[in-house]
Amino acid sequence: MSAAVAAPFPAPEPPSKLEKKPVKFSNLLLGAGLNMFEVTTLGQPLEVVKTTMAANRGDGFTTALGRIWQRGGVFGFYQGLIPWAWIEASTKGAVLLFVASEAEYYARSFGANDFGSGVFGGVTGGVAQAYATMGFCTCMKTVEITKHKVASTGAKAPGTWATFMDIYRREGIRGINKGVNAVAIRQMTNWGSRFGLSRLAEQGIRNVTGKGEKDKLSVVEKITASALGGGLTAWNQPIEVIRVEMQSKKDDPNRPKKMTVGNTFRYIYQTNGLKGLYRGVTPRIGLGVWQTVCMVAMGDMAKTYVEKLTGDTVTAKH
Repeated sequence: MSAAVAAPFPAPEPPSKLEKKPVKFSNLLLGAGLNMFEVTTLGQPLEVVKTTMAANRGDGFTTALGRIWQRGGVFGFYQGLIPWAWIEASTKGAVLLFVASEAEYYARSFGANDFGSGVFGGVTGGVAQAYATMGFCTCMKTVEITKHKVASTGAKAPGTWATFMDIYRREGIRGINKGVNAVAIRQMTNWGSRFGLSRLAEQGIRNVTGKGEKDKLSVVEKITASALGGGLTAWNQPIEVIRVEMQSKKDDPNRPKKMTVGNTFRYIYQTNGLKGLYRGVTPRIGLGVWQTVCMVAMGDMAKTYVEKLTGDTVTAKH
């Protein structure tokens, strides 16, 4: 009797090749466009209120609104928009996408999972944003918002570029990048926690609605998850208050002469306590929610327009 021939074992499947995601022009255009819209609408007014409250920590929300209105009416809420907020909005997305994509690829090549590599990419991209473009942009926006009016003395108030060149002549590159280390800490913690908290919120929504991992969330559900992630990221508001204080041009002889993150923290805590470190957190939460609405709710419409304009498929998530 012939022996039964055993069926050969199936050959193991080769491991999937790790591919680097390309950074497309359409993705950069979409990110820049959405950021420009966000900052030009409600983004800059909320930024101005947040910065004013952080710089004048005795002000409540209503007092800050009155201070801004007295400074320039409606236009007071848009101080620092042109050119600094526009430069920041149009460039920070590109820096984030390039650096985060590279960092995520290398993290995955060393064995990190999707969540870990995503957080590492976001943290690295956030730090790169701070040192590449956001440092001097946030500094100049804060200078615009907090500099004292000299018009009351009869002298002509210096313009945006005159203020920039004056700081550059007196303090050089370090002067226009003042507070950049605090910006880097803020961006690093922003992107790391926003990514993680948004994912936790998404998981909670899936559990409540009974949706699986592969089921798509509705626009409202995506906005809710991202808004929770963006709003809860305001836990790091003390870093934002420190950043504003380091960049502020207000007169205070009691401030440290050479300000660092550490001695600025001590100065704020000693003069205003724990409450002072969280001054401006309400408009910051509002800012996080508005950014989410722009990126998520308007993302699909903008995505369709950009694809028609460039002929390229947009792959960026929003």
